[in-house]
Amino acid sequence: MRLIEALGTWPLGGQGVDAARKRAAAAGYDPALADQAGGLLTGAPQAAVQVLEAQYGGILSDSASVLVVCRQYTPGNDTGGTTVDVRLSAAKPVWNVTALHPAVPGPPASSLSGAARAVLADVEAITLPPAAHADVLSGNVHDSALNAMLTLARSHRIMLSVVRSGHPIYVFGTNRPSDHPMGRAFDVWTIDGHAVIDPATPRSLVESFMRAAAAAGSYNVGGPYLLPGAGNQFFSDDTHHDHVHVGFDF
Repeated sequence: MRLIEALGTWPLGGQGVDAARKRAAAAGYDPALADQAGGLLTGAPQAAVQVLEAQYGGILSDSASVLVVCRQYTPGNDTGGTTVDVRLSAAKPVWNVTALHPAVPGPPASSLSGAARAVLADVEAITLPPAAHADVLSGNVHDSALNAMLTLARSHRIMLSVVRSGHPIYVFGTNRPSDHPMGRAFDVWTIDGHAVIDPATPRSLVESFMRAAAAAGSYNVGGPYLLPGAGNQFFSDDTHHDHVHVGFDF
């Protein structure tokens, strides 16, 4: 998170890749990582990044993916931001950042489905960070996922972390395509104001939400608890201890 803050925050006149390289080096990181910062580096004369949330995109014994969800404020614009898939390799005393993969949501669609418009309009119950909002606006998120968001929002206030972009293309550590880049999955990190990872969050709340996600049509619900179910409808692993994954196969 410290690297993302360093790259995406600069004083007046501090824009540009060269300045970003210096900020990365000053923060103790390889300055070449600034070349992979993508949409974090805009032409704005000054900027400030707020990290909203960070969750695992995958974790193995020697490598990991951490999805850093952030909002970026620039003069006259408080809606910017992105999600960065930060890759790490094991090292001591801290793991090394080896690569950055910022979200690329694509341009807004000329027209949207009714489900997409409803999700974007339901700002009271569905909170979308910048990259996820842009994903829905791009028209590249399947209605199966969008309708599930709307169904879940009837009973819960949900804060999403990742929808389509900013997520690994493959399930981390495998050659199996993830449902996220295909627009068929979303991750929820907060339910009714309770972070999934918070030990104080009632287990019953998370479990009931996972069951509700399955009832809304998800074939693949992952979270911190393994629930009984047919086939692989529910799963749990180290990657999903901090969020609920809701995936669709159509």
